[in-house]
Amino acid sequence: MSTDTRPTVDTPHGNPPNPARPRRILALGVLIMMLEGWDLGALGTVGPSLLDYEPWHATDATIGMLGSALAVGMPIGGFLAGRAADAWGRRAPVLVCLVWVSIAMSISTFAPGLAIFALGLGLTGIGIGGLTTLTITFVADAAPARRGAFYVGAAQCGVALGGVIVAFVGRAVLPQWSFQWLFLFGALALLLIPACWYLVPNLAAGLHTKEHAPLRALRSPEFRRLTVLFSTASFFVLLLVSAVAVWLPTLLVHNGHDLRSALGFTVAFNGGAIAGTLIATVIADRGWTKATILACLACASVAMLALSAAGATWLILLMSAAAGIGAFGTQNLLNAYITASYPLRLRGTALGLIMGLGRVGAIAGPAYVSAVTGTWSAPAIGFYALIVPAVIAAAFVVLIRPASQPEYSVLVSRTP
Repeated sequence: MSTDTRPTVDTPHGNPPNPARPRRILALGVLIMMLEGWDLGALGTVGPSLLDYEPWHATDATIGMLGSALAVGMPIGGFLAGRAADAWGRRAPVLVCLVWVSIAMSISTFAPGLAIFALGLGLTGIGIGGLTTLTITFVADAAPARRGAFYVGAAQCGVALGGVIVAFVGRAVLPQWSFQWLFLFGALALLLIPACWYLVPNLAAGLHTKEHAPLRALRSPEFRRLTVLFSTASFFVLLLVSAVAVWLPTLLVHNGHDLRSALGFTVAFNGGAIAGTLIATVIADRGWTKATILACLACASVAMLALSAAGATWLILLMSAAAGIGAFGTQNLLNAYITASYPLRLRGTALGLIMGLGRVGAIAGPAYVSAVTGTWSAPAIGFYALIVPAVIAAAFVVLIRPASQPEYSVLVSRTP
């Protein structure tokens, strides 16, 4: 009888591992994240059309309420999906979340009123939170040795790609189309089910015992301090990400910048996030993960300082790209650091718990900037407010010391 106790994954039809399979899993992860980027970006894209839709009498406060409905479900979905991934394997929870997101987006598409529309967004948030955790987890499982940060970061770039695509599509079809039809594209999640069934690895049964339950392990002395530090850093990083994404265009306008093309800003911001993540993860995989995260946070702070002063349009776009690197690049790298710092048997639960707690920061981010700008009237105060969470996050990242050496699993065939 085999004495190999390593967690293993299925290979299709019992065939030997295919060296190209990790790349296919990465491509699948990018597609799932693109779908999430579309879902997350759709609300911002349809905002003006929603406000103009007289039967629903929507206001600016309505947009904020809908954004909160989308965000509140994400921590719930992320935590539950992470637990399910470690308990039952990665594949089944991914399939459930894809079906869930498809149904939820369809509810928003065909909602007869604002209340049902909000319900659809709330349910979508639960599914997106679950898919984010699961996708990062199964991509990390499949990543070749010494390429884990790149694989995890590249997959998360799909969110920015989806956000850019929905902005272009929205500009092309709105207001000619009803704004609700833009949410129907979320139902395309169903088209990814066959690929997920074939490619998403499923951990072998018996990964956990009662004595080694994931939540109990995360509370153990070995992982407790690490989990607290990661959770706190994630809170401030996601607070920064959400605050920048929601407030940066408005702060630029209030500070005298002329944003004639909101689309140009969106492309620069998301383009910076994508390019910066890909470059940063290559550096991180050479053993500089923590230093690269700190460099990204420094980039965000410098960008905010530069944007607080009036400048040419090209400088605004350049610094917007730097802000994308500093915000989303940091988030993507931090998630890669988390997956690398826990053994495979705890990866899903740890990621779901830490990202779930971090998303509380995402919910608080826009309100934090609103409170600061409402209290102080200085034109640049909003930019300075965005530097604060970057500095605090950096302080907690410095304190992180993984309990074990970072590990990334290469797909192996099931042992007898």
